[in-house]
Amino acid sequence: MKKFKLTTKTKVFLDSRLFQIKATVSFGSVKKGDLGGWVEKEENLDQNSNAWVSGDAVVSGNARVSGDAWVSGDAWVSGNAWVSGDAVVSGDDFLSISPLSSEMETLIATITSLGVIEVSVGCFFGSITEFQSAVKITHGNNRLAKQYGIAIDLIKTKLEPIAESRREQHKKGSQ
Repeated sequence: MKKFKLTTKTKVFLDSRLFQIKATVSFGSVKKGDLGGWVEKEENLDQNSNAWVSGDAVVSGNARVSGDAWVSGDAWVSGNAWVSGDAVVSGDDFLSISPLSSEMETLIATITSLGVIEVSVGCFFGSITEFQSAVKITHGNNRLAKQYGIAIDLIKTKLEPIAESRREQHKKGSQ
């Protein structure tokens, strides 16, 4: 028996048609009839585990959520990403820039709960500082490096104040 179904409620997110999910049975902390987040297809969420997508979270492409993993808030899991085990992915602050890169992909910048800006594009995932270094090493001063440089400046301008606030909150909380 399937634990969820795709509803008829849809939305388009970055050129993908997404379906809101609805629990067909109770499992874990999810009750039968609960509305969940958004998936592109049934294969994005394991039918045989306690994994769940909630809130406005999105799982698309070939991404898959399984085990006891939970994707929530405004988080976005895409591409070939797998979220499994006891993982929790949540988010409410991100910046999307598209199309970008030699493959015309979408760059996603997010802020962790510790105030670290992380970047995901193509085969790269890491901090904004690591991304900046990788761009210099990989692209030198070519056209793509210039495009990434503009994206990095935009990310820092838009997300750094939020990231700084989170770092301060974390610092106060750990004292």
